[in-house]
Amino acid sequence: MTSGDIVYDTIHFRHDPKWSGRLGPAEGGGMLLCVACAIEMIESDDIASVRKSFALSGISGVLKCSPGSLRELLRQDHRVSLRFTAAVLGMLHTVEDPDTLEKVDHVLVQLLLELQSELSLCFVLDEIHKQLSEQLSVKGFLPIFNFLGSLVEAVPDVAHRLVTQYAPMLEHLCSALLYPDEALKAAVLYVWLKLLGTAGGLAAHSLPTAIRDRVCVLLLQSLANASSPQLINNCVGLLWLLVQQGEAVSVLMNSPSNQIMCSENQNSHTNNSQKQEQQSPDHCPLPLILKKLLLSGDETMQTASAKCIAGILVHSPSQCSAPFIKADVPEFLFDRLASSSNEVLLWSVYSCLVLLTEDPLFFSQCHSVYGIESLVRSLKEALWLTNLEVPKQGLLLLTEILERQPPSVRLFPSAPGFVAVSEAVVAGVSCSCLLAATQAAQAATALFRLNHQSRPVQYREIEGLIEAITKRLSELPLPPPAHCRSSGSLKRSDHSSQASKSEGYLLQALICFQAACRLAEECASEPLLKENTFTAPSKHSQAHDSLESLCQCLLRCCDSIWIPTVIRMCKHTPNAQILQYFYSILSAQFTLLPSLMPVFANKLASSGFYRLALEHKGLLCAGNRNPNLNASACGFLQKLSMCLLSQSDPAFGAYQHDVKEVENLLLYNLPSLCHRLSDWPSLLCDALGLQLCEYKGPRATQYCLLIMLHLALQQGDRLLPDQAVFSSVVWLLHSVQEQGGCSLPRSVLRSALYLLAMTQDKSPDLEGGPFNCISKALSSCQSFSSLYFHHPALLHFICRYPELAEKFGALVLELWLAKPAQHTDAEQTMVVASHSRVQEDIQEKGEKRESRADEREDQDPDTETMELLTLIEKYPAVILTLLDMVCTREAPLAGRALEVLEVLLHSQKDYEADLCTNLRPALLQALQRFSMENMDHGFGQEHTAQVVNSLPLVLRLLCVTQASDPSSSSYYSKMDGVHFKLLYHVSNIAGRLKPTNTGSLLPALSYLSCCLSLSPAHCTDRAVSMLLSNSGLMDQLQTVLSSSFSPTPSLSPSACPPPALLCCSHLLLSSLITLQRVHSAQVHRSISWSLDRAVQQLLVQKRNTDSLLLVGFLRLLQAVLDVDLISAVVCVSSGPGLVGPRPLGVEDGTLYPLGFRGAQCLSTALAGLLLQKHELLLRASVNCLSSLLGFLQRKSPTTAKYMVCQRWSRFLLHCLLSSGESCLLHPAILRVITLLLQHGSNAVVWEPDLLQVMEAVERKGLKELSKEAAQALRLLLREIQCSVLQPPPTEDHMQRVRSMMESLGPQASAESCSPSLPGNVLKHQSVSASF
Repeated sequence: MTSGDIVYDTIHFRHDPKWSGRLGPAEGGGMLLCVACAIEMIESDDIASVRKSFALSGISGVLKCSPGSLRELLRQDHRVSLRFTAAVLGMLHTVEDPDTLEKVDHVLVQLLLELQSELSLCFVLDEIHKQLSEQLSVKGFLPIFNFLGSLVEAVPDVAHRLVTQYAPMLEHLCSALLYPDEALKAAVLYVWLKLLGTAGGLAAHSLPTAIRDRVCVLLLQSLANASSPQLINNCVGLLWLLVQQGEAVSVLMNSPSNQIMCSENQNSHTNNSQKQEQQSPDHCPLPLILKKLLLSGDETMQTASAKCIAGILVHSPSQCSAPFIKADVPEFLFDRLASSSNEVLLWSVYSCLVLLTEDPLFFSQCHSVYGIESLVRSLKEALWLTNLEVPKQGLLLLTEILERQPPSVRLFPSAPGFVAVSEAVVAGVSCSCLLAATQAAQAATALFRLNHQSRPVQYREIEGLIEAITKRLSELPLPPPAHCRSSGSLKRSDHSSQASKSEGYLLQALICFQAACRLAEECASEPLLKENTFTAPSKHSQAHDSLESLCQCLLRCCDSIWIPTVIRMCKHTPNAQILQYFYSILSAQFTLLPSLMPVFANKLASSGFYRLALEHKGLLCAGNRNPNLNASACGFLQKLSMCLLSQSDPAFGAYQHDVKEVENLLLYNLPSLCHRLSDWPSLLCDALGLQLCEYKGPRATQYCLLIMLHLALQQGDRLLPDQAVFSSVVWLLHSVQEQGGCSLPRSVLRSALYLLAMTQDKSPDLEGGPFNCISKALSSCQSFSSLYFHHPALLHFICRYPELAEKFGALVLELWLAKPAQHTDAEQTMVVASHSRVQEDIQEKGEKRESRADEREDQDPDTETMELLTLIEKYPAVILTLLDMVCTREAPLAGRALEVLEVLLHSQKDYEADLCTNLRPALLQALQRFSMENMDHGFGQEHTAQVVNSLPLVLRLLCVTQASDPSSSSYYSKMDGVHFKLLYHVSNIAGRLKPTNTGSLLPALSYLSCCLSLSPAHCTDRAVSMLLSNSGLMDQLQTVLSSSFSPTPSLSPSACPPPALLCCSHLLLSSLITLQRVHSAQVHRSISWSLDRAVQQLLVQKRNTDSLLLVGFLRLLQAVLDVDLISAVVCVSSGPGLVGPRPLGVEDGTLYPLGFRGAQCLSTALAGLLLQKHELLLRASVNCLSSLLGFLQRKSPTTAKYMVCQRWSRFLLHCLLSSGESCLLHPAILRVITLLLQHGSNAVVWEPDLLQVMEAVERKGLKELSKEAAQALRLLLREIQCSVLQPPPTEDHMQRVRSMMESLGPQASAESCSPSLPGNVLKHQSVSASF
């Protein structure tokens, strides 16, 4: 035998060359192999084992390096092939060297694979079977069994052949397991392991039942007594294969201990199989065997044991769990969780425990209580593993335990346990794997059960769980649009899978959120859970670990995250299950935080949730589909509707019958309202069918539709077009009346009225039958106020039809004015935050609204008033209704009506020209009624308190009417008719009022003064005579004027009349003095007036005197000076301060009762008032100065000359001209200069005084001057031309004066400049008068 060749030289020459060949790679020479030499060497006992081993190595190399070459040699004669195979097989019995045996095993397997001959394969199996049958003992068969295991593993067909054709051999394999040698048992078990595990376990299903059962029993026996690792591994491996078969599991679990330990010599397998079925599983040794493996320190064995337990339980947990539970296997499984971080072991243990939890015995023996702490600790560590299937399985186990745990046994009696499991679940929710997060959300759902809450309840931890689940929602991917879903198949599959996972998480999260809401409701119903015992009572409302804080968290998350997420996910393809829980959650919020629900409900309704819920019902619930979704959506709509109704009409709750009625209508009819919105008009107009009861049937469904349309439209959601709504409501009302049944329920009628009013703009006017049925329906309601809603549309609807306005107009206006303004902006659209924050926001916004309201009161009318102004512009008859309210209603309501009319009159621009004319007859009737009612008793008696309260309002309205009427009105052409009658009644009322009744006395005197001052002098003869003959009025004026000066120390300032009343009294008296002289009217009673006290007031106490009163003094002084201090109307008295001691001097006598000193004091006082530059005082002072100088000029020209030439005149003029250009061209200042020039004062010089005025006019331009300033300038320029100035102006200066005069245009009448406001009317708060 040469090196590298397999040739035995001694005998090779005898062999036929055809059995020889050089085998090997094609590129090389290869190895010379003689098959005959190889056979003889293997069969010869004289050949050393070393040579045989070398030959085997060479053959193995040939088989490996040159596939097919040896097969070609052996195919020449199959007998040679079989002999070669038999020779190698025989070495398994003759060779003892382990290495050589391994080569024999390897070569034999390679050879059979090379030959691919069924004949060779059957030959080998037959030889092995023959050997097993001939030998009484299997001793020495270890190499055979090893080879057989390798053969089954290498040639899959062998397994099927053994199972189907070599059953006796399988019996021998079973018998071999009884041999005490563990190495041999391990080899036999390896054969069984490969036999049952080959080709996906197909051979195992073909295995005869008797043999399988015997294998099961022998396996348990071997595993129970095994000590070597190899035997244990093979036993466990075979056990894992067997437990995957239900029949094998039954045998394994029903094999008692005594049978496992029995001797194989009792050949009674069939009897044993029958007995196994009758044995109690409690005596099964398998749980104990697997429990022993769990106790081993080898994690591989522990994992295999756990997998086997899971494999057993998965077939029939109800039947197989009890033995494991009674063997305390769960306890050891939980211990493995606490001591291992192996992914496979953890997953296997989790799976076992999940299956064990299906047996109630697991919980009755408190295994869950024992292991919950280990499970939670294991979960926290498992969430850090890379294989996320492990924590997912752990979370499933936690879920099963929480769901199945009996309520009587608490898992978390104290707070630390609940906190720990909450942290684990929060970590699970935050897991990157969405499926694991979904499972964590399911665990949280079970954790939110009341029996799992510790004492005290850990509300803070529950909030943390809710926030974690909610936060994960924002990370969900958006569902793909329709065009993306229809793209390529691969992308579509990815999108579909991701969308499915997202929907799965969202659904489970919704279920969890609903469980949290239910837990909050349960805690709220139990006082011991509602209040945390360990929290101080004073801190309950602010505590973060409180039920209220939890409810706020639920509402906040629902508002900010859940609602947008669900709407986004269901936008394209609504999911009935998701929407079912979604609407249930929304319904729960109305129970948890009732105080915040008005704001929340408004936000929902204004965001289109009526439309959303109704569309989902119509889309998903029609035809009795998805009843759970239908019930959930109906519950939400009912709670939302009741909340909105009670909010929109606070009085709604007072009508308990109406509340119950609406609840029943919604309760019984919403479930059947599963129609598309486009079908609603036909439902409203459908003919009636069978009406089952008051709250069921077609009519009740129509009522329900009206309520839905009303509430949705109230929040700006128009479910149907306005025209369709209007016509449908009209038809329904007409149908109800035609049917002749009972009238509409009040709540339904209110909804119908709301819909009609809100949709009237785009609908035609009602006529004939439709209008009559509406009028009849509204009249059928006993209390129209219960139908009222605060919206301008109702005002317009009622006033649009005269018949309705006549019946309900006054009542609607009263309700409009009496109801406080509704604000529906910021607080109804706010994001719902915590309760304390919401209250702070609402309070802060309320303060802002109040401040804005105060500003509007000073600037613009409120919204309600502006709406009424718009209504009046369209329907002027409303004015008379408001006026009637002013006269006949109580003070608050009458005051609001008066405010509206005042704003109307002050801002009349686009209204009718005869507006004031239309009001005067109604005002006259009111005054006549007041006069008649108080004929027998004076104004202000107790029984007429209501009348007295409304009298000031009527008088104020009369003043506003008079002051608003243009002075060119035809009513002032002659004082007769309504105008004179009004004056008569007002003067009578003024004379009969008590002096302390300033609320009525002030507008009365203001009106009288305004009438006299606005009317032309030639038209006031009758009015002056009538007023002067009214002794009550004159007494009233005397009383008021007597208190016009500074109060005495004994009289409190509060007892003095208000300045406005004193001003009106002085103005009225001044008008009477002037007009009495014009008409020479008869005076029946004079009024005493102290001139010295008036001058003293102007001179000394002007800083402490109101400007209005100063204006009154000045106007009265002007009037008496114009009549030279002598009038039948007023008796002017003087004093030593004015005229000095008696006997009077010449000057004092001439100027009596003013006197020379009085003239000086008055001129000084007027100069001081001019320097104040107050608009009203400036004009009044100039006019009074003009009258004073005129009086002095008539009585004593020298005194007049002296007065204007004093140094104070130059000082006064210098101060006025140095006050800036705007003051320089003021009409009053120009008038002062004119007066000084007119009376020959040397205080005015051309340069710089008059030249400064001329230059200021030229800079500003004549066209920029007001009419009043232009008139004053014209008078000044004329006086310059007539006066002699020192030094005289140059010719150029005079030419400038003449040019300016020509530029001013045609000469106007040389009237004095009026110091009053434009239009000659003084309007100051309650004062309306004229100078």
